[in-house]
Amino acid sequence: MRSTLFLNAALACLVAASPHPPTSQPSELDLIAGQHVIYSYSSSDPPEELLRLTRAGLVGGVLLYDMHINAGTPAKMGELMAAYRASPARRLLRAKYGRDTSLLIMTNQEGGTIFKPIKDHGPDQTAREVGAAANPRAAGAQAGKEASEALKAYNINVNLAPVLGVYRKAGNFLDKFGRSYGTTAKQVIAAAVPFIRAQRERDILVTIKHFPGLGAAEVEQNTDLAPVTLNVPLKDLKAIDTAPFAAAIRSGVDMVMASWAIYPAVDDMPAGLSEKWMKRELRERFGFRGVTITEAMEAGSIVPYGDIKARAKLAFKAGNDLILASQLNVTEGVEIRQTLVDAIKSGEIKRRDFDEATRRIVELRSRAWN
Repeated sequence: MRSTLFLNAALACLVAASPHPPTSQPSELDLIAGQHVIYSYSSSDPPEELLRLTRAGLVGGVLLYDMHINAGTPAKMGELMAAYRASPARRLLRAKYGRDTSLLIMTNQEGGTIFKPIKDHGPDQTAREVGAAANPRAAGAQAGKEASEALKAYNINVNLAPVLGVYRKAGNFLDKFGRSYGTTAKQVIAAAVPFIRAQRERDILVTIKHFPGLGAAEVEQNTDLAPVTLNVPLKDLKAIDTAPFAAAIRSGVDMVMASWAIYPAVDDMPAGLSEKWMKRELRERFGFRGVTITEAMEAGSIVPYGDIKARAKLAFKAGNDLILASQLNVTEGVEIRQTLVDAIKSGEIKRRDFDEATRRIVELRSRAWN
């Protein structure tokens, strides 16, 4: 996920795009494709365009940053949830899959001061501080409880946390802001698994990231800004980096977010655009059956792979169920949704893969509180 500095830069250069209001009667494919897209916006409160799209059934969820959190957020998120409940998409999913679904409202409540959009709630400790506690399991559980309380207070049902990277040295990319629980897989597992469990016990949907791990990234290796290659030996990827993900999946998680870094030991594509990572490793090797979600689609690390349409298609074909349109621009989400529709119609995206991803999303959202 992007840093506050990166968000400020994005806001500074944001150019208003022409709105694309939905047609009066979206097709079934339009409605279902919309459920695969997470939107974002640049104003402090949800714009009318986003509310209109949600009422039309073309929005799968919304991502919130620090700038979106204020005293009015709970009511505004309640308004978005109500708009979805009244939408044709909810009725369609209930008819097709026999499940009632909620809108996904997500943020990044990791802990500390930087990666904690909800400032008036916990956890106040960073992941590093939790991992270094005398009893990291108890500290992790307490942090998860505090994160859950924060999210529920603001009508948010998904946490894009924890980070499961095993950092290699002090001050590197993850450790700079204390985002990693420790320098060994054992340390990370000890604190992260209780953090995850505490949230899931309180009906928060939990996302682990950034698969297969950014613990080896140097301080300047930021996938938000530029391509990153991590030359980690395969034996270390297996024994160190992916071990916390394997443990978390065994314990139970709802979503996995993949890294945009390249790991040449497995593939020369970014992990989130790699079928080897998303399907062979995550699905087959680790047995993950839940929902996968991309990192920011506008990240500098994947700019070499084409425009937003090309990147969205690559991400979906690699194995991502949800596409994160996090450019603070509602139009980006509209464009990605239409890209999915067009790719399915042309056969570029297999309908079978699309339907399987939809079923996973419906199952996830049937467990989301609203």
